[in-house]
Amino acid sequence: MRAFFLQFFEQDGNEGIALAGWWSSVSFAIAFLVCIFLISKNKNFWHVFKGEKASIPVSIGWGIIGFFLVYLGQTIGATIELALGIDYGSENTQKIMQVTEIAPIMILASVLFGPILEEFVFRRVVFGSLVQTQSFWVSAIISSIVFALIHLDFSHIILYTISGFIFAFLYYKTKRLLTSIIAHMMLNGFVTIIQMNADKLQQITDQLPK
Repeated sequence: MRAFFLQFFEQDGNEGIALAGWWSSVSFAIAFLVCIFLISKNKNFWHVFKGEKASIPVSIGWGIIGFFLVYLGQTIGATIELALGIDYGSENTQKIMQVTEIAPIMILASVLFGPILEEFVFRRVVFGSLVQTQSFWVSAIISSIVFALIHLDFSHIILYTISGFIFAFLYYKTKRLLTSIIAHMMLNGFVTIIQMNADKLQQITDQLPK
């Protein structure tokens, strides 16, 4: 299959990476559609918590606030990692950005479909299942660790765990998965913008008066 699809890309030495970007985006889109189909068959999928859900505007507001909470949490986590001698910068993120620079369609996977699918799995399925029989803290910590481990970037497990915990809190706070999805998408979008414009930002920084 790989050989078949490679023939549709320019042979510039990066065709394998370009294919990876397209493959990821298309497969994520298919997975999203499959999830929506399966969810439509389960009327209880969205009903995890007792009590009234937050309104849509409030949920969106908490999603935006959540982005800043996650960013703050990652800043604290990065400080802890530096104190432990762990270098800044995620290998997982670097690989994704390498693909994105060559195949911009990868943005659909990393900023749109990826966050949605991860929230379906780690917040609704894992956290949502645990919280029905366990406390928030136990459920959030377990689901956050699983979320961190699945990224296979073990040197930065603290960052992923903190992010997962805050996403779980946002879901628990509003009782709407929309909230954690918004925060997650904003985080990935912010990282993508910063990484893709790192050189320009560095030039601007160098030109600032010291």
